Amino acid sequence: MSAAATTAERSNPRSLPAPIVGVCALLIAVGAVAFFSGLAGDPDTAWRAFHINYLYFGAIAQAGVVLASAFVIVGAPWPGPVRRIAEGLSAWVPLTLVFFLIGWFGGRGAVYRNWLDHPPEVKEAWLNSTRLFWTDLGVFAVLTVLTLTFLYHSVRPNLKRGAENATGFAKGMFERWTAGWRGDDEERARSAQRLKVLAPILCLAYAYGWSVITFDQVMSLTPTWYSNLFGAYFAWGGWLGAVSLTALIAVLVRNQPGFEGQITPSRMHDLGKMIFAFSIFWMYLFFSQYIVIWYGNLPEETTFMEARLGSQFMQDKSGIGAMALSQTFGSWELFWERLREPYAKLALAAWIGCWVVPFWVLLGQRPKRTPAILGSVATIVLIGFWIERNVLIWPSLVPDRTAAFAGFVQFGTAAGFLGAFVLVYLVYSRIFPTTAVPE
Repeated sequence: MSAAATTAERSNPRSLPAPIVGVCALLIAVGAVAFFSGLAGDPDTAWRAFHINYLYFGAIAQAGVVLASAFVIVGAPWPGPVRRIAEGLSAWVPLTLVFFLIGWFGGRGAVYRNWLDHPPEVKEAWLNSTRLFWTDLGVFAVLTVLTLTFLYHSVRPNLKRGAENATGFAKGMFERWTAGWRGDDEERARSAQRLKVLAPILCLAYAYGWSVITFDQVMSLTPTWYSNLFGAYFAWGGWLGAVSLTALIAVLVRNQPGFEGQITPSRMHDLGKMIFAFSIFWMYLFFSQYIVIWYGNLPEETTFMEARLGSQFMQDKSGIGAMALSQTFGSWELFWERLREPYAKLALAAWIGCWVVPFWVLLGQRPKRTPAILGSVATIVLIGFWIERNVLIWPSLVPDRTAAFAGFVQFGTAAGFLGAFVLVYLVYSRIFPTTAVPE
């Protein structure tokens, strides 16, 4: 951000947009009805849908502040309000801790049923409910404290003058948060120094912490399977989701008061480049796991992949892949037959949304600079990752029924989480600084 913009930036509390709040309230109501009706009729499905969505939104929220931390670490001069948008996503982070506790005490029997009572003998020390609870609670608690500390030091220099226009709760909070004010220049210098220390700590905590969460809450659902790279793969999906959501919000708010002239084609181009590059790296992480499992062809490793991609992407007993056979002999009959296996089409849909679309659509410069194209691609990536999170979890619990992920309970619960996430972001962005405003 330019020096002028930094000087002018301050908190500008304002009212919430009533139509959007109304939509959020409706989505939350739908989510509540879907979840509680699921608890009454099919509690296993309700808790699994809850589990998937709290992990999906939790990873994106945590990666939002990590994205802001990356801007701080590299001293990026280009983000402007983009950094504030990314920070706003992390207002959800404390709720991730709350949802973990709700899911653990309410639905752990439905989610961890494959090992909760009888873990594999060689993994008893790790797949232990006491160990998992305290480890994951500690990870979420540490990440919550680090995130809130980062946000506090990031927004504090811009709250003093904003308190003059604030009323009610916001005014009291600003006054408490700016106690011991040292002057604008000293506060900005102090904030920059603190953020430079916190940013790398947050990045490392996210990488290690969410890898542990992934091992415990996703990989353990197939307790005989293991992959050291899986944690990084899952966490990177959250990072790419945060970049995509930041780009989508930037496109949506570009003409709103305070953002005129801020979300420039150049900034959209940079966000498009990030989606393009990071989707390639996500695919690299996936392929790095897949190719080793494919050529090793060990049953304890192939089980997880085959349950999701189908047998056409694995080797047959002769050691030759079904896809290679179908290509060699010029017939796709075997390929299409195996594509009808559970979850195979769903997995390919996630693959298309998370990598194929962003790669091919964002190859050139113009698509990255075009709001409609960039926003559409970001939306497809976000939907793709929601599908991908379902593909990672449902086959471990309901291996033979692709439609297990679909239904009023599943989609309604997702809608409720979406409404709550948007509402939390709106509240945060309407209280704390999101862009420079005239003095």
